[in-house]
Amino acid sequence: MAGKLITDKKSFDFACENSNISLPYLEDTKVLGESVKIGKRLAPNRIVYQAMEGCDGTSGGSPDELTKRRYARFARGGAGIIWFEATAVMREGRANPRQLYINDKNLDDFKREVEQIKEICISENGYEPLVIMQATHSGRYSKPEGTPAPLIAYNNPIFEKDNPISEDRIVSDNYLDDVREALIKGAILAEKAGFDGVDIKCCHRYLNSELLSAYNREGRYGGSFVNRTRLLRESVSGAVANTSSDFIVSTRLNVYDGFPYPYGFGVSKDKGIEFDNTEPIELIKELKLNGVNLVNITMGNPYFNPHVNRPFVKGGYEPDEEPIEGVFRMLDGIRQIKQAVPDIAVISSGISYLGNVSANVVAACIEKGWFDFAGYGRMTFANPNVAKEILSGQGISKTCLTCSKCTEIMRAGGTPGCPIYDKETYMPLYNKYCKGE
Repeated sequence: MAGKLITDKKSFDFACENSNISLPYLEDTKVLGESVKIGKRLAPNRIVYQAMEGCDGTSGGSPDELTKRRYARFARGGAGIIWFEATAVMREGRANPRQLYINDKNLDDFKREVEQIKEICISENGYEPLVIMQATHSGRYSKPEGTPAPLIAYNNPIFEKDNPISEDRIVSDNYLDDVREALIKGAILAEKAGFDGVDIKCCHRYLNSELLSAYNREGRYGGSFVNRTRLLRESVSGAVANTSSDFIVSTRLNVYDGFPYPYGFGVSKDKGIEFDNTEPIELIKELKLNGVNLVNITMGNPYFNPHVNRPFVKGGYEPDEEPIEGVFRMLDGIRQIKQAVPDIAVISSGISYLGNVSANVVAACIEKGWFDFAGYGRMTFANPNVAKEILSGQGISKTCLTCSKCTEIMRAGGTPGCPIYDKETYMPLYNKYCKGE
């Protein structure tokens, strides 16, 4: 179904009524300006800039000029938490040749980047944001040299169809032990670089996330719930044990994949692709016991079913649901998680489609206890000042059109950004990579 852009309360109400769903709405968004304690740290407000990868680091994995430009803009934007983009912890786990990759040799480059983010935000907004580094291994989406070099947990016929990935690309248990150690070291390096925390990334079908649905894998990392969650749990506990008590250890976690069992996590075993929160809730309770005070929740796979992950007006295909239905699935699913584990701070996702009313909806959700933070993704490419505008009460001047152009650039091998509102920098890239000019 082709959705229409949400531009105001009237179009929001129409979309909800047309799809027979109910999302809360609040005129007063001042709750988004409240500070929130996370362990021993304090987030100055409830707005999070999600991890938005730019694919624009150096070949050695350090932030490059476009990376620095993006984070300078994010820092001026005033978010309470800046979720620093996917940063590889193993060279072969990079999703592209220019993905950030933290290691002993470039630690000082990351130190300077974090210092710059904090200095700019303090100068511009009068407070210091929390900066969380997302530690990743790209798994089946690894392309360290620019061509696919997948490292998978198991063969998946939904993705691979009639062209299965060679079995020698299925990683061994010993290799996964090495990944665990690399993620723990990534957390240690993140703290040394000045980050306030680390995200042991477990979403969007990258390696850690794929293991959650490894029902038919043999060995220590497959089959049972304990085995399938082992890499995440042991990486988290190792990160907690090897960093200081005020360092935040978190995860951006897929609670629902949207693929049928046995290839999807958070799905019913006998009801198609219906959301089943049983295992996600059990996992988050385990993470809480291991020292996690903050989780960043998401769903879907941006490569395969992006309408689940980031509802859009225009994309590479037409979903069989309205975008507002995807937003509801995301926010209501997050509500279920928060309701079951109320003593952990939760970040929402999937709200850019709501455009001008996004702040009103997430403020209402927060007031109702659905979650604690509003996580903006694509919106930050379109309008890096969205947090500042919301917090000032002036409304959002520019909203993401959810046209998927930023994603098109990324999938085509370019450095993604917003060709609509940042034309000078990114329209030439869109033309080059997506239109063959």
